[in-house]
Amino acid sequence: MTTILSLGRPGRRDLLRLGAAGLAAAGALPGRAAQAQDFAGKTIEFIIPLAVGGGSDTWARFHQPFLSRHLPGQPTVVVRNITGGGGINGTNQFAARARPDGLMILGTTGSIQFPYLLGDPRVRYDYKAWAPVLAGPTGGVFYVRPELGVRGVADFAKFKAAQGLKYGSQGPTSLDIVPALAFEILGLDVQIVFGMQGRGAGRLAFERGETPVDYQTTSAFNAQVMPLVREGKAVPLWSWGALNAQGELVRDPNFPDLPHFAEFATAALGAPPSGPAWEAWRTLFVAGFAAQKFVVLPKETPAAILDAYRGAFARTLSDPEYLEKRVSVIGEYNEVTGEACDRAYAAATTMSDETRGWVRDWLLRRFNHRL
Repeated sequence: MTTILSLGRPGRRDLLRLGAAGLAAAGALPGRAAQAQDFAGKTIEFIIPLAVGGGSDTWARFHQPFLSRHLPGQPTVVVRNITGGGGINGTNQFAARARPDGLMILGTTGSIQFPYLLGDPRVRYDYKAWAPVLAGPTGGVFYVRPELGVRGVADFAKFKAAQGLKYGSQGPTSLDIVPALAFEILGLDVQIVFGMQGRGAGRLAFERGETPVDYQTTSAFNAQVMPLVREGKAVPLWSWGALNAQGELVRDPNFPDLPHFAEFATAALGAPPSGPAWEAWRTLFVAGFAAQKFVVLPKETPAAILDAYRGAFARTLSDPEYLEKRVSVIGEYNEVTGEACDRAYAAATTMSDETRGWVRDWLLRRFNHRL
């Protein structure tokens, strides 16, 4: 039976309505101002501040040809990966270099949003200084190597007693904080090894047997891990889940046979998860998954250019080729532009002071990481 848990809070329900119904409307197509913009003969840099092969890179390269096709003038769009700092380095470079001319755009992800939300001093970027033109949720699946002998929640005692569990992480304030908090909630003894240059590197460490546990976002899981599952080299245990239109945590529509994390935790612990670690997990789940990926430009970019991008993405979302191929890359998630994008952006960049304070204390206690 699928467990549904409410993640909403009074006053935040509208922001959390980012499930299928909340993300169904792509927003109105822009008007004549967008038609006046022409990128003919131009080259647009699509900055992805993470390594080649991970979920963000896969997502960007899927959108690359559609963006070129639907922007006025059909410019060349080049994906440029800038690694380091779990996404912070490349994002800082975008904040410093991007001009309001529409020739450089940034693809964000939870690994970039989290340091901003938590007040990481390495951050030199401000989400308030950007204008979003595309938003999309994603999901993720946690999986283990078959040698552990863990096939599901019935084997949780064996999982908890396992020795030498390691997880390859991009950094303590990256998107990997979601699985780290999951380990905390479940009481699992997992050594978290920092320094991975993207989730693609984490997956390779898993494939080499260096880390017996791993997770990938939906796009990378479908493309890179499902072959391992079919070959018996990886065993999925849970998805992170998805939000429905009421802001409730439900099973990911891409993985309906897998329990979402709260289902797994409830069965493993004998009661629904609660406490500050759970409060932190569900807040970061929204910022990292339910409203995870955005394409942004500098906020001072002229309206005609912003509208051109919104129009291009609106046309992308109804492009027959996009609709045919998106499930294999993005999954069963609805990306949006326009007002729905703006609502998702607000939700993904909001964290209460209480939760921020607890997470900062936990990072210091758990990883000796001081922000």
